[in-house]
Amino acid sequence: MNKFLLSVHVVLAILAVGPIAVAASMFPRYAKQLAADADADAEGQAAGVAGVLHKICRGYALFGIGVPVFGFATAARLGVLGDVWLIVSIALTAVAAAVLAMAILPNQQRMLAVAGGTAEPGTPAVPASRLAMLTGVFNLLWTVVVILMIVRPGSTTGA
Repeated sequence: MNKFLLSVHVVLAILAVGPIAVAASMFPRYAKQLAADADADAEGQAAGVAGVLHKICRGYALFGIGVPVFGFATAARLGVLGDVWLIVSIALTAVAAAVLAMAILPNQQRMLAVAGGTAEPGTPAVPASRLAMLTGVFNLLWTVVVILMIVRPGSTTGA
């Protein structure tokens, strides 16, 4: 059962977090292009790509809820819920989820609304560079979590 839970946890992490990391990293480029070339983008290519990237981030974020669910189940079965490396990983995962849910996704939505003319009047545009920075923080947090999951400080497995 441990191997099954760990396998599902890892596969979900790869299939959920990976697409978010890639799509969120690509989004600022197209959002910046959309804002700069709104009139020149007659075919709506930048708008279409940015919209799809936002949908990928939003959809996979929901799918990604399974990552910590199976992570907790695995940790409980392995008896490591009190280990410091796991507690730090859980905290970093929570911060990454908060950055995604409270900063990246809303700012993507706002950028699309402002560029598409559907935003409330006076809604400030979000700089693409700020969104790129937030995405970098999100990706860095997940990188640290992966490293902690592999290295597991204090592990007796020799890994």
